[in-house]
Amino acid sequence: MIRVLIVDDDSFIRESLKVLIGLDAGIEVAGTAGDGREALSLLGELPGGADVVLMDIRMPGCDGVEGTRLIKNAYPSVAVLMLTTFDDDEYIIEALRGGASGYLLKNIPPDRIIQGIKTVYEGNLLIHPGIAHKLAGFLQPSSRQDAPEAQPLASYGLTRSEQAVVTSIAEGLTNKEIAAKLFLSEGTVKNYITDILSKLGVRDRTQIAILYLKTERENG
Repeated sequence: MIRVLIVDDDSFIRESLKVLIGLDAGIEVAGTAGDGREALSLLGELPGGADVVLMDIRMPGCDGVEGTRLIKNAYPSVAVLMLTTFDDDEYIIEALRGGASGYLLKNIPPDRIIQGIKTVYEGNLLIHPGIAHKLAGFLQPSSRQDAPEAQPLASYGLTRSEQAVVTSIAEGLTNKEIAAKLFLSEGTVKNYITDILSKLGVRDRTQIAILYLKTERENG
């Protein structure tokens, strides 16, 4: 059972999402919150916590970007999935840099939201390729605290197969899609990702994508 915390400043949206998501037998709505700071507090109070935080990106008080940073610092294993609109590119990128596992547009069908929750719960990154490529252009020097200096991937000791996995992650592919693309099993892909995280010294798939795109920008 995937436990989800819904975060949105609009009570109608919170309740609507709660009903829609609760229709899936594999997902339980653990609670709802009105902004990022309330979500952080609630995570510490919920019996059993939450696996995925479904969070609006624009909220008064503590928005989704700051909320993501707070939650990932306190609960690194909790996946954060952003809800956004078409014109939020800069917000999305800042949220990804803060540790979000991806984003969904608010106007997509309910089944896509449910699938998105399951995707990030499984440890996959949910990013549209167009946003992934914009990541490199938005990286600022301050982001160095979130990722190591950009170097050619081979200098980190990555094998060719691991480099191919890194490239696929930066393209926004899921483990299943990477496995199909590289003719590997999903288990092998997961093992590669574990080794990649260790070699690059980063904490999650988002950081892998950021480092790859920064490497391409500075060394390509």
